[in-house]
Amino acid sequence: MNFNTERLTIRPFESNDSLDVFKIYNNDDTCKYLLHDKWVHEDLEGEFNKKLTNCSLSKDSMLSLAVENGNRVIGDLSVWYTDMKDTVEIGYSFSNEVSGKGLATEAVSSLVYKLFDEFSVHRIQANLDARNIPSQKLCERIGMRKEAHFIQDFWNKNEWTDSIVYGMLSSDLK
Repeated sequence: MNFNTERLTIRPFESNDSLDVFKIYNNDDTCKYLLHDKWVHEDLEGEFNKKLTNCSLSKDSMLSLAVENGNRVIGDLSVWYTDMKDTVEIGYSFSNEVSGKGLATEAVSSLVYKLFDEFSVHRIQANLDARNIPSQKLCERIGMRKEAHFIQDFWNKNEWTDSIVYGMLSSDLK
């Protein structure tokens, strides 16, 4: 999958993206609500190589996409099929440097349209740490609805956390 928006190029990762991606994930604030800790230099090769191999979406493989703005990778989009028929889950991370500029909304919204249009998915969902307010707002801006709030249902980084599930159908597109 490779496409452009007004300000962005969204494409599979390339080997020369590793330092830009490291800058995204080598940040405590960015990784605060993710399932992994911030990357350190020892993690870079192994973690980034996973993104390089996740280059197509199928029932058996996850898709990882670079979000590029001005010849620099500023974000990471992930998509994978769940166990439910024609349902995918999305994940995303963006550089703190681009916060508040609408680039994450532009990227995730475009991805959602592509998934409904080109992959004919029935449902798209996002599972979030309930404390991640910016991610909740992004989901709501692109037309997802909050469908569930689970109390202390997930053990992550040595603590119980609440989870929120957002979802949408193609009929929910604005």
